[in-house]
Amino acid sequence: MSIDKETVQKIAYLARIRVSDAQLEPLAGEISGILEWIEQLSELDTDGVEPMASVAEMTLPMRKDAVTDGNCQAAVLKNAPDSEDGFFAVPKVVE
Repeated sequence: MSIDKETVQKIAYLARIRVSDAQLEPLAGEISGILEWIEQLSELDTDGVEPMASVAEMTLPMRKDAVTDGNCQAAVLKNAPDSEDGFFAVPKVVE
């Protein structure tokens, strides 16, 4: 698939990226190369291949679901500029 300069301009506009006229032609070539590479990947037979989350085969470690921190409300609130009834007090921003 070949991308022209006008398509690159449209993509840049949609992505809100400023691209100079001098960069349009090289960028069109790079995007075309990327799309050709993606087309090559679609030719691969992936039937029967399980999806994976990582290229390294591993299992996630299990841990106990237990509270490891807490009951330090006073220590947390002492850093607050203002607190009220055990909560951070913030100025009203919406009328």
